Amino acid sequence: MSHEERMKIIGEQGAGGFSLHKEEQIDANTAEKAQDAVDVSAIVAKYDKESAYRTFQGKMEFFIKILCIVFSAFHLFTAAMGAYPPQIQRAVHLGFVLTLIYLLYPARATGNKHKLAWYDVILSMAGAAVCGYIVWNYDVIVLDAGPMTPLDFTFGLAAILLVLEATRRIVGLPITLVAICFLLYAKFGNYIPGMLGHPGFSLQRIVSHMYLTTEGLFGMPLGVSASFVFLFILFGAFLHSTGLGKFFIDLALAAAGRYAGGPAKVAVLASGFFGTISGSSVANTVSTGTFTIPLMKSVGYRGAFAGAVEAASSTGGQIMPPIMGAAAFIMAQFLGIGYVEIAKAALIPAVLYYLAVGFMVHMEAKRLGLKGIAKERLPKALPVLRHGGYLLIPIFVLIYLLIQGYTPLKSAYYCILTTVLISLISRNCLTWFGVRNTDMSAGSAMFDCNKNALKDILLAMENGGRLALGVAAACACTGFVVGVVTLTGVGLKLATAILFLSGNNFALTLFFTMLASIVLGMGLPTTAKYIVLATIAAPAIQHFGVPMLAAHLFIMYFGILADLTPPVALAAYAAAGIARSEPNATGFMAVKLALAGFLIPYIFCYNPSLLLIDASNAEIVLTVATAIVGIAALSFGSVGYWVRNLHVWERLLLIAAAITLITPGLVTDVIGIGLMCLVYAVQKFQADNDVKVS
Repeated sequence: MSHEERMKIIGEQGAGGFSLHKEEQIDANTAEKAQDAVDVSAIVAKYDKESAYRTFQGKMEFFIKILCIVFSAFHLFTAAMGAYPPQIQRAVHLGFVLTLIYLLYPARATGNKHKLAWYDVILSMAGAAVCGYIVWNYDVIVLDAGPMTPLDFTFGLAAILLVLEATRRIVGLPITLVAICFLLYAKFGNYIPGMLGHPGFSLQRIVSHMYLTTEGLFGMPLGVSASFVFLFILFGAFLHSTGLGKFFIDLALAAAGRYAGGPAKVAVLASGFFGTISGSSVANTVSTGTFTIPLMKSVGYRGAFAGAVEAASSTGGQIMPPIMGAAAFIMAQFLGIGYVEIAKAALIPAVLYYLAVGFMVHMEAKRLGLKGIAKERLPKALPVLRHGGYLLIPIFVLIYLLIQGYTPLKSAYYCILTTVLISLISRNCLTWFGVRNTDMSAGSAMFDCNKNALKDILLAMENGGRLALGVAAACACTGFVVGVVTLTGVGLKLATAILFLSGNNFALTLFFTMLASIVLGMGLPTTAKYIVLATIAAPAIQHFGVPMLAAHLFIMYFGILADLTPPVALAAYAAAGIARSEPNATGFMAVKLALAGFLIPYIFCYNPSLLLIDASNAEIVLTVATAIVGIAALSFGSVGYWVRNLHVWERLLLIAAAITLITPGLVTDVIGIGLMCLVYAVQKFQADNDVKVS
């Protein structure tokens, strides 16, 4: 999400912009005061490198806008008329990306944000040139199977260096170092002893493999970015522009605001709703957290806990269908299955994750005795749905198209058109992206509506072009990882090493894979960590007969949870900035709140029926029911409260119950439920005695 887009959403919330009348609004100044209290733009720039870009005035600003709009227009055109051959499509896509990154992002994060360095102009032109070379010489590259020419080598080496530097600027150093290590491994593998060694490859062979084929730089990751991902990012930009994020907060307030710990439950629901259209943990945290975190603090939550609730809730957005993170589209290509199958399989685990966080929030509210928000201060559900429910139509259209078998590319394209059409016709053209002046004459209203419509279509296209840069750079850079794996076969070797370390034990293999996913996830964006782990760790899990889809969702799930796991918990740190709390304390609290969610990937690896894989309806219902009970047990044990505060031995019994409920089988389920019943009986008996004594 771009900085302007975030600020637009935050501004709407900060102005008390609920879609109801003043007397129905909850403390209309709450978010505005919160925005004044913290520098939101500084927080976004600190924890989201994509937001730390240059801002220009005059001709340069206009040029950047036009470039972003043309970038989006190219993808809309190819979605409508059909994509170009893979290398051409991906080269044009990458050409826009490199040009824009070098124009927008300085070499140092502390560099001048208002002045363009002369060398960045040269680098941006070089980025366009190395991609244009592929387009210009496409026929020769495809038809000529001979060795690469010196000119090919020069452009190829330049392309590799340009992509590495661009990725460092917009995504960060860790992913760049991972790619460099893989490239060095391809060159110097002959110096590595043991099973990981290989004969080594010449620099010419490596550059050729990375630049002139579809196995490296222009491989599958960039291909997904150049097709599905860009259109879905653009779709999200259009949805945000319609005010859907604000509608989600209204709906969450109406649904959960009045219950115990209501503001925290609002954060969980709003972030879950927002997660359906946002694939970024940090963007989700900032967009909803600017409102929900101050609201939580206003009813008694500590800053660290309020920030942790928002971080844990927002992180789940990348696994929430129908629009998941970019890694889901790459997974579909890796596994060779339809995106709709990924979304269907991810639905129950995603709902269980939010249920797990909700359990934790509810029990913490009960433990602290926190109340909800007064009913009269909350919006009402029916008016909220009546005024803004039409904004959900594009999401329903997306679900329908995917189920009907349309490709994700075509589905996203038609949903963009639907979003534009609905915004134009709703309320007689007077609600287009915030235009609500009902005092105008009919002719003037239509003229201004059309004028604003064109302006805001272009703004959404500009934001879409900006939003795609980070994902595209990460995909291009991880193309080097995939290229080295296909060149050297190191993926299977590393999978074999994991099995060796775990002693061929399934539980230990899952545990080591979880640790690897979290550690890699601390420094890499979701797309990059998924690609790395899919080539290294997933084969180790599949060795035990786990379905491919379950193995790949396992690594993606824990890679995403790294966003709230210290010491590099970007979502938690962003929330801490808004909550004015200590970052690491917020991060560890977020891990605690999401702890029950950590069970879910283990559950679907042990019992894939949770992913709707080869399971009857009865098996699915039983698996979901035991998963919910296990999540509840872990929530009670983690928080230390059920009917009353729990003793240490009671907490241990509940955690043991949660673990037994993970393992499929009637005996383990009976043991787990029996342990919970025992703890509940003791709790209830002691609580009744306390009442009698009092």
